[in-house]
Amino acid sequence: MTDLEAELRTAVRGDVSFGVTSRALVTMDASNYRRVPLGVVAPRDADDVAAVLEVCRSNGVPVVARGGGTSIAGQATGIGVVLDFTRYMNRLVELDPATRTAVVQPGLVLDRLQDAAAPHGLRFGPDPSTHSRCTLGGMIGNNSCGSHSVAWGTTADSVRELAVVTARGERLRLGQEWAGAPEGLRELVEGDLARLRTGFPELPRRISGYALDALLPEKGADVARSFCGSEGTLGILTEAVVGLVESPRARALAVLGYPDEGAAAEAAAGLLSHRPLTVEGMAVDLVPSAVALPRGGAWLFVETGGDTAAEARARAETIVRAADVVDAVVVTDPAGQRALWRIREDASGTATRMPDGSEAWPGWEDCAVPPARLGAYLRDFRGLLTEHGLRGTPYGHFGDGCIHVRIDFDLLTDAGVGRFRRFSEELAELVVAHGGSLSGEHGDGQARAELLPRMYGPELVGLFERAKAVWDPDDLLNPGMLVRPAPLDSNLRFSVLPRRPVDVAFGYPLDGGDFSAAVRRCVGVAKCRTTSVSGSAVMCPSFRATGAEEHSTRGRARLLHEMLAGELVTDGWRSEEVRDALDLCLSCKGCRSDCPVGVDMATYKAEFLHHHYEGRRRPAAHHSMGRLPVWLRAVARTRTARLVNALAAVPPLAWLGKRLGGIAPERGIPRVAPETFSRWWGRRGRAVGDGPRGRVVLWPDTFTEHLSPEVGRAAVRVLKAAGIGTVLPPTLRTAPEGFHPLAARRGRVCCGLTYVSTGQLDRARTVLRHTLDLMAPVLETDLPVVVLEPSCAAALRTDLPELLHDDERAGRLAARVLTFAEALERLAPDWRPPRVDRPAVGQTHCHQHAVLGDAAERRLREAAGLTGELAGGCCGLAGNFGFEKGHFEVSRACAEEQLLPAVRDATDGTIVLADGFSCRTQLDQLAGVRGRHLAEVLAEGLVEGLDRGGAAGVS
Repeated sequence: MTDLEAELRTAVRGDVSFGVTSRALVTMDASNYRRVPLGVVAPRDADDVAAVLEVCRSNGVPVVARGGGTSIAGQATGIGVVLDFTRYMNRLVELDPATRTAVVQPGLVLDRLQDAAAPHGLRFGPDPSTHSRCTLGGMIGNNSCGSHSVAWGTTADSVRELAVVTARGERLRLGQEWAGAPEGLRELVEGDLARLRTGFPELPRRISGYALDALLPEKGADVARSFCGSEGTLGILTEAVVGLVESPRARALAVLGYPDEGAAAEAAAGLLSHRPLTVEGMAVDLVPSAVALPRGGAWLFVETGGDTAAEARARAETIVRAADVVDAVVVTDPAGQRALWRIREDASGTATRMPDGSEAWPGWEDCAVPPARLGAYLRDFRGLLTEHGLRGTPYGHFGDGCIHVRIDFDLLTDAGVGRFRRFSEELAELVVAHGGSLSGEHGDGQARAELLPRMYGPELVGLFERAKAVWDPDDLLNPGMLVRPAPLDSNLRFSVLPRRPVDVAFGYPLDGGDFSAAVRRCVGVAKCRTTSVSGSAVMCPSFRATGAEEHSTRGRARLLHEMLAGELVTDGWRSEEVRDALDLCLSCKGCRSDCPVGVDMATYKAEFLHHHYEGRRRPAAHHSMGRLPVWLRAVARTRTARLVNALAAVPPLAWLGKRLGGIAPERGIPRVAPETFSRWWGRRGRAVGDGPRGRVVLWPDTFTEHLSPEVGRAAVRVLKAAGIGTVLPPTLRTAPEGFHPLAARRGRVCCGLTYVSTGQLDRARTVLRHTLDLMAPVLETDLPVVVLEPSCAAALRTDLPELLHDDERAGRLAARVLTFAEALERLAPDWRPPRVDRPAVGQTHCHQHAVLGDAAERRLREAAGLTGELAGGCCGLAGNFGFEKGHFEVSRACAEEQLLPAVRDATDGTIVLADGFSCRTQLDQLAGVRGRHLAEVLAEGLVEGLDRGGAAGVS
């Protein structure tokens, strides 16, 4: 333990950590920069903050305040001690509806304040796209804005008072009329009034530099306002009084289509007279093709409010009539509005990949110009990009003249970094020429502070330096930001990564086979740190269960980044820090779809485990559950299912088996079916090998085959009723007539899921190659392959071609895979399922959500009269995860988030749907409820229909 660490542990009540993991998690924010700190402290209160500052000042160690770590200019990174306010100082202290104010701690996430204010018809005005994870302290530090700034301004407009501790331990209460001003600040300002009155451009999104003009007498000498946007360089915020605004009771969203980005930009300023709540702009290259938007090549999202839905719609329609548009639509449905806003909010991640898949980065993320000049500025900006051979996709707050853009800088080579610098210098000149601000929302940080003299001139920047010295004479707080800045091309986070591709097992097709590029996908927007999920979202269940950064997708990606860098995490693939962080990853694959940049931590985890345990002893669970198909086939072969079930029912034997197998003692051992699905199909199912609408190959996955054969039997019945025949993959025992002679090969097909999830990738490849050999006859036909277990279907769709990227058969089989509902929709589009007409609850399988999609399932449920939405999140069992020793509490916490409450709140007669075996097992073991696959529900409906004289199924 270092002397500094020991002193801090003695001085503070909060958490002090100088360990590798804690430091690695905060080396980066959402910017291009990386700085390695000495340690991390999570203070419990203002006294802790003061104590940290005293210890660090006596040791000459810098201090950096950090909230959600979503800053895009590098200001939330540091080389000294990082203060993490999200762990303890995250409370809403008070909310007063009468005065429309709230007292908040700096680590409070914005959405938690919004949730508390909403029942009173109030809200905090600014709302960055990171509202679900950014903190109020970070927003004050950056003077954040968001999409509603045209109506409610910046964070500074909502700040009333700030409680601050200075670097020398002075506790100040900042407000108007010089309230809380440190000694010397008033004299500094009053000695240079002329420069302060003329040196700042007038525009709504001027965030760059210190807001010293807020200290002018005619502006109320507002010390709290001037502190906003200081990026933790003047003092440490410990509490804030913020103002709230009345939230419109109803909203409408007018989506206006324009021919191109320039036309949308030029139109934005003209809409402000109608007093909209937002005027956001996006071009076609950031919008998924499937999104239903009005015609056009660019769009403005203009939100209006009112006391009633009719009033909000009328205001939106007025704007449509006033706008010269190609096409327009007004959306009043809240769900439809949320879907459209998600596109805008995800843009900060979506924009990190160009249409051809190449990488794009922040750095010039949020320049702002006067709104009336936005069109002209964008034309010049595009021209400058072309001149430097760069590409970018502007989007953002068109109504405020603030543009976000990620640019395909090459930050990996010296030549590329040189071009990054030249472009930055020329763009700064361009922004200033248009009367703009280098930062319009995210602050200057390291990305732009070096260029502030081009915007303000050397004299005003010199005044900034003197102001910093008044507040922080020892330069203790976040040095290198805003004044005396580090060069904009130093401390780049990519410089430490290996230049040659790392030898890996998966193909990483979207990253050119480069694992470093896959890890670079995480740019730190931290959507995985959202503390609650909405709709069908999944990511990141382990973070929501623990609240710990190392259990977020971003945290794990940061550790992998540091592992590749080798500076902080020095053990490479053998790293215990990375292993421990990945241990609570459920491999739910939620990040694959919910992360705006498509980080796939389940694949990264499998890759890591493969290397980590190479040539080493593996955990018992990897053998007991990773090789589950082997053990279950042995039981089937020896016909000992009843004996195994009987032994598992004896508590001492079950305890011993779970202990030897690394299984959580809280778990029950699932029963093995006495008759496998394939054996049943051999006896009864061959009769449905043909059908008037063709036939499908029904995949006998391990779970359906050995643990839930009733699901397979139900699927056969429903497919037959729809006129679809079923055959099983060719094996020695069940080869259907007419298949290729390879049908006589021994073995069973397997998706390899259990091997992949435990990182046994060599074994997975062997199993999958054998499966491709067995499926060769099928691949010579055009038969689709129907997989009932969502996790197995997802493994065949993605893991198979990514793991066997050198075998063209893998892609062909992956393209054949259909879910049960997809097969019915594709092969029998005019078939109508039996009407069940009952409410349904349950949870969309996380792999289904992330990889397969559930649109066909939704339509099938609707056609069957199954009403209600299924929950999002993850059931928490997630294959082997919830069975492994040490995971039970997290597994249960994940289930308690959405699934179990939904089931408990269900009314009598509600059907509990769970297409995944893990989900059904979790429901059974934690709630005593039997979940059913959709195929089972429809098969029961067929039987009921038969009783009423309907069509028959297969008995």
